[in-house]
Amino acid sequence: MSTPTRRWKPISATALADSAGPKRLLFISNGYGEDSIAAAIIRRLPQGVIAEAYPTIGDGHAYHGVCRVVGPRAAMASEGWRNVKGSLWRDLMSGGFMTVLPGIAFGRRIRGHYDRVIVVGDIVGVAGSFFSGISDIVYLDVYKTGFGRLYSPLERWLIGRTTDIAFCRSDKLAEALRNEGVDARFAGNVMMDTVTHGDYDVAARRRAPHAVALLPGSRQFTPESFVLQVEALSLMAPDQRPDVFLAAAPSVSLEQLGRAAGLAVRGPMTGEAGDGGELGGDGLNVHVVRNAAGNVIAAADVVLSQAGTATIQALGMGKPVLTFMNARDRRSRFRDESALFGEARTVLPPDAEAIAVSLEKLLADPEERARRGAIGRGRIGGPGAIEAIVSAIVE
Repeated sequence: MSTPTRRWKPISATALADSAGPKRLLFISNGYGEDSIAAAIIRRLPQGVIAEAYPTIGDGHAYHGVCRVVGPRAAMASEGWRNVKGSLWRDLMSGGFMTVLPGIAFGRRIRGHYDRVIVVGDIVGVAGSFFSGISDIVYLDVYKTGFGRLYSPLERWLIGRTTDIAFCRSDKLAEALRNEGVDARFAGNVMMDTVTHGDYDVAARRRAPHAVALLPGSRQFTPESFVLQVEALSLMAPDQRPDVFLAAAPSVSLEQLGRAAGLAVRGPMTGEAGDGGELGGDGLNVHVVRNAAGNVIAAADVVLSQAGTATIQALGMGKPVLTFMNARDRRSRFRDESALFGEARTVLPPDAEAIAVSLEKLLADPEERARRGAIGRGRIGGPGAIEAIVSAIVE
C-alpha cells in the first residue's frame, strides 16, 4: 500500500529567503555530469542559503565560481562511469577501497553540520550517506530511468533508511519508493533544466549545410571515442562533410585529443568565453566549445555521443544521437537505456565506416531526423524539475 506523501507546491525565491528553513546545505555528487546538475541547482538557491559541494570524484570543476568545495576526492580511472563492465570492481581493486574510508570518515565528521544534505547521482552516494550515519537526505536519482530494471530490494532498503525526499526520473520509480515510506516525487527531468549555454556563436562559424555535435564524454575513454568519431567524419566525402563542433568538458585535454587523433590544436579564435579553439588537419576542422554544450547541440542536425548526461540532454532537445558500443560496455545498461531512448538513439558497432554510413543517411533525411527527434523529446521529458527541487531543498 502506498504511503501518502506531503502535498507541496513551488514557492517564490523571496518567500524562501524569508522562511525559517534550512540555511546550510551540502551537495554530494559523483561525476562531472552530476556536478554540473548540482551546480545549476545551487545557482538557483535563494539568498541567505549557504551551499557547499562535495564532489567525490574528480576536481569538481563545475563548482568553480559557484560554491566552496569540501571533502576528500578520489581520482579513479572510470570517474564514476558505470556503463563499462566491471568498472566498479576495477576501481575498488586499483585503489578505490582506499578512497572509501576517507569519504566515510569525512561524512561522519560533518554529520549534523548541515541543515540538509543533497545527493545527486546514483545509489553510491546514498550508500555513503548510510555508512556515514547521515539521514534525511534529499536524493536526486539521475541514473535510473524507470525503463528496464527498477530499484533492487537492497537499493529500496538503503534509500528508505537514508532519504527524506527523493526525486526520480519516472513516476514508476517514485511509486516504488513511496511503497517504502519515502516521500518520492517525479517532477520532470532535471537534466533538461541544467543544459549549459554560454558565450559562443555557432552561427558565425557555420559554412556547410549541416552541423554535427561531438560529445566524446569526459572520462577515461574520451580520446579513444573522439578518435573513432573523427575517423568516421574523415571517411565522408569532403563536399559532404558537415560543420563539426566538439563540446569538451573542462577536464578534457585538447592536446591529448589532438595527439590521439593526429589533429593540431589552434586558437582560441575569438574572445568568447566558450571558444576553446580548433582541432584541425587532413581537411577536417573541429570547432571546440567549453561550458556551452547547449549552444552546439541546439545547432546540430545529428549528435555523435559517448557521453552520459549530455546524451540525455541532446535527446531531450530533439536531436537524433548516434553512439557505438564496445565489447567492454555493459550490455544490461545499454538495454535499459535503449528501452527508454527507443529509435531516438542508434547504437552502432565501434567501426568508423558504419558510423559514417549512418551519419550520411541521417544528414540526407530531414524527415527521419525530425521523427527521431520527436521520440527523444517525448521519452526524456521536459524541464521544470529544478524549481520543484529547489523548493523541496529549502522548504
